[in-house]
Amino acid sequence: MLTHQIVGLLIQKSRWYIREILDIFKNAGPYRDLSESDLTRVAEYMHSRYPRLCWFSPQDQVLLRPRRLKDIYTYYFGKLSMIPDEKQYLIVDKSGNSPVGVLDEAFVAEYGRPGTKFIVRGSPWVMESIKGETIYVRAIADPTGAIPSWIGEEIPVPYEVGIEVGAIRRRVVDALRSGRGREAIAIELSHEYPCDAETMRSALSETLDQAALDVDVPTDQLVTLEDWDEYVVICCHFGLLVNRTLARLVGYMLSEEAGSTVGVQQDAYRIVIQSAGVADAARIVAVLRRLGDMDLDDLARKASVKTGMFKRRMIHVAKRFGAMSRWVDLSSVRIGRLMKSFEGTVISEETLNETLRKDLDLPNTKRVLVDILDERIKLVAHSGLQELSPVAKLGIERISMKTDLIPSDKMKRILIDSARARILSESMTLVCTSCWNYSAIARISDLESSVTCPKCGSKSVASLSRDPSDMEIIMKRKGRAVAQTDKRVLGQLLESAEVVGKYGRAAVVVQAGRRLGPGDAKKILRKEKRISDRLFELIMQAERDALKRRFL
Repeated sequence: MLTHQIVGLLIQKSRWYIREILDIFKNAGPYRDLSESDLTRVAEYMHSRYPRLCWFSPQDQVLLRPRRLKDIYTYYFGKLSMIPDEKQYLIVDKSGNSPVGVLDEAFVAEYGRPGTKFIVRGSPWVMESIKGETIYVRAIADPTGAIPSWIGEEIPVPYEVGIEVGAIRRRVVDALRSGRGREAIAIELSHEYPCDAETMRSALSETLDQAALDVDVPTDQLVTLEDWDEYVVICCHFGLLVNRTLARLVGYMLSEEAGSTVGVQQDAYRIVIQSAGVADAARIVAVLRRLGDMDLDDLARKASVKTGMFKRRMIHVAKRFGAMSRWVDLSSVRIGRLMKSFEGTVISEETLNETLRKDLDLPNTKRVLVDILDERIKLVAHSGLQELSPVAKLGIERISMKTDLIPSDKMKRILIDSARARILSESMTLVCTSCWNYSAIARISDLESSVTCPKCGSKSVASLSRDPSDMEIIMKRKGRAVAQTDKRVLGQLLESAEVVGKYGRAAVVVQAGRRLGPGDAKKILRKEKRISDRLFELIMQAERDALKRRFL
């Protein structure tokens, strides 16, 4: 980030001219388009903020190191990593004082207030109160108006991959029209892509079913739109970033014209517009055609600032600039006021640039819209369908997984199976505390029920989720520790070996739980000694308790 780099220069030398900095930075790829006015704006921000990061004279075009060196050293070394600091809030069920999960700070900043309904772990909850980094909630039966919780970002499917998937669908449709059978098509494609014919048949099933119904199949050259209740499903193979850009542009256009909120969701292969009767498929076709003749840069900027994604980016950027404390409590800050305070500053400008660069894909979106305008990509609005087409239905099912309410018994089964798969696939470091000659990293699913040392046959084998190098000195000294750190590790080894010696593989399974150690394993294994559903339930409860301890 530019501010950080300039502070680094000021640490090196106390006086820099704008021209000097510009000459240095323009030789670096990320700053090749940096202008003098951009650099001046950043310098003015650094001068005006408190504590100052530089003294700047616009007349002399010179930056001076501030007198308080502590401030610039604190800022510089506190911002060495550009990875965003994501604060998380613990969700606690007030009725049983038990942890439910965590929420990202941006979600809390936007929606964190008593009375807000939200969905997490497939169930609806309402916020009762927020104290520090803990959100107290209670379960509710009515999910109406509940907001789906979210953490982190999706890894985007690139435009090129989306287009290739659409091209495959077009090949399948063409092959069917030429008289080829399903089996022959699947075998041919399985030779081109690394999978067997059965897997390919399964992947193509919705495409083949839709073609069999004589309904247009969306491809790289054909976008289909379908009305479904209060939604319009747009099947378009342009990858996540282009589809996200299109969704924002269409949603913004419709909301401005109708004067009401329009909801949008998207993945790499479709967009879902929730307009509550504001627009149907035919109207969205008209909007997509109009977009090709509009100033998309300006439209994208206007559409972006209204999204939750923009707000999340602004929090990250403000922290990098040092305008917000690293661990500020966002539950006490209204995100709207925060955005207003940064309006017109370099923070707001950088947030917008970062949103356009990382979260959207304007160049490929322009390309798609020009192709739509020139009819190289055709738009077809399906009408009169009794239900969603197979390809559209697939998309709705996948997108709705983020918000679906799952029955409690089914959710319990999902959580247990998920915990079992996660833990059994973990690898742990095994160390023999009897002969001290054996150390290995082993996958839990590969272990026998009785864990023994292959060199001496002892059952005193410790199991820790630590790097083997942490135990090297202790093993060389045959279980003797001198340094305080080694003594702590030795204590963990001996305690773990005692539990594994008594309970075998089940003890290794428990200690593979998140933030669980030998002490937790002893408590759990007294209640359930076998590797069973109940054991994984106890592990999950212990993991939630450990998570709660982290926030205390």
